[in-house]
Formats: sequence, C-alpha cells, structure tokens
Amino acid sequence: MPRLKTVIVAASAYLIAFVFLFPYVVMLLTSLRAQDSLRDVTFWPDEWVWSNLTNFWTSGLAGNLWVTIKVAAGSTILVLLVALPAAYYSARHRFRGRTAFLILVLITQMFQPTAMLVGIYREFFQFGLVDSVWSLILVNGGFNLAFAVWILNAYFASIPRELEEAAFIDGNGRFGALFRITLPLAMPGVITALIFTFIAAWNEFVVALTLTTTPENQPLTVALNSFIGQYQVDWQNLFAGSVIATIPVIILFALIERKVVGGLTAGSIK
Repeated sequence: MPRLKTVIVAASAYLIAFVFLFPYVVMLLTSLRAQDSLRDVTFWPDEWVWSNLTNFWTSGLAGNLWVTIKVAAGSTILVLLVALPAAYYSARHRFRGRTAFLILVLITQMFQPTAMLVGIYREFFQFGLVDSVWSLILVNGGFNLAFAVWILNAYFASIPRELEEAAFIDGNGRFGALFRITLPLAMPGVITALIFTFIAAWNEFVVALTLTTTPENQPLTVALNSFIGQYQVDWQNLFAGSVIATIPVIILFALIERKVVGGLTAGSIK
C-alpha cells in the first residue's frame, strides 16, 4: 500500500496539472465549436466543426506560422552561437572582471522589451530593418542571451576540469577537448537554453507587433490578433490557430523534457 505522504503528493501533482491544463482543454473544445454555439453552457460541443482547424491552412496563416518558425529558430541559433563561448570561457577562466561580467549579464535579463520599445523601434528604423524577420531574430536573441549564458555557465562549471586535462594528454587541443568531451557532457544545459529561447521567441508578441507592419511579415502571435475585432471576436478561429501554434512547442518539449530537467538542476549537486 502506498504511504499517505505519497498519495498526498501524487494527488497534489494531479490537481496542479489539471489546473494548468484545463484552459488548454477549453481552448481546444472552443476551437471545434460552431459559431452559433460559442455561448452554450455545455462543456462538450453539440457539433464538432473540424473545419475550424483545417481553415487555418487556407486563411494565409500558414505563412505567418513559417515566419514564427524562422524567428524562433534564428533567435535560438544566434543565442547558442554567442552564449556557448561566453559561458565556457567564464566557467573555465578566473579573469579579472569575471564577477562583474556575470552580474552585468544578469542585469540585462531584468530589462523588459516593453520598456525599450521606442528605442528598439528607432534603432531598427535607422538601420532599415523595420518590418523584417532579421529585426525580430536580433531582438529575441538579445533578450534571451542572458538566461542562456547563466544556464550554460553553471553546467560547464559542474563538469570536472580533469576530463579536459585527460583529453589534452591524449593529444587534443582546447577545441578538440571542448567538442569531444565538454560539449557532449553539457548537452542537457545546451538543450535547456535551446528550448527556453525557442519558446520565448515563439510566444513573443509586443516587439513583433511594433516592428512588423505588413501581414505577411508578422509572426503567428501577431497574425492571430486579426481575429479580434472592435465589436466581435472570432473565438473559434482564434482558438483553432492557438491550438495549432501550441502543438509544435508541446512536441518539442516532450521530446527533450528529460534533458531540460537535467540542465535546470546543473550545479545543484556537487
């Protein structure tokens, strides 16, 4: 028989999971309702309208989904290219100003894009990058860089130096030891930085709304806003698009969930 403490913990976990997942269930069910049944008090739709989901691909939003994929993937690649060497060097070398550098990186995480929208827009306008996918990639990469550096710094620091020294003895240089020994061991931390950067860029709305003007250059988060009118909200199509936008992130997180947990706990056990 399970102990009472185990039962309580399991019941609490299921309750918390239900609270967080219930809005997504409601969103899915609403996306399958007919227009005239949106205000029905019944939980299950009387009529399942699957065309709400298929209409997504004929409404032009598939192009906006592709823009979102490019922005999220580009921002993630940019963050990893910058954060990996910065985190590795700060974890392996005690250089002068190292603590100040890490604190400065942490401080940048405190800035919110909404507080800097005017400056961001003016800067990209001067460079002719307004209404461009590249502007969204740069902004999302910049605002997610600090988190990636801290996560990777903690993971690199948790890997014993002796492993790299053994690789040096075997004839590997610094880069050989990094790519053959350290980086494979740090992969959970890399995956953690990857998934959090990807999700943050995927869900970003305010900066994308400010920097993009033409519908075909807008990511899906902004394009879905077109279903919200001044006097009416097209709920079933809005939720149908939201469901489709959520599925790729859920699949990605489910595939690498174990490595994400390992990356978040890096450095907690010595």
